[in-house]
Amino acid sequence: MALNKSGLEGSIKALLSEEKGKIDNATSIDNIAAKLASAIEIFVKSGTVNTTVTTTGSAAAQTGTGVGSIS
Repeated sequence: MALNKSGLEGSIKALLSEEKGKIDNATSIDNIAAKLASAIEIFVKSGTVNTTVTTTGSAAAQTGTGVGSIS
């Protein structure tokens, strides 16, 4: 699955709208940082890693490595 960019944009817009009218800057900055970090984490985890694994060994004992990229 591709990364959910529109979901990230929606999360950012929502948190900025929520904080727009607040007067306490210190609390607002902390809240924005926490919510933005959570939105980015969700965005990154929304991707799928596709990888090819090559193995060596017998059918009973296999070892392998994989190299992939997030799409």
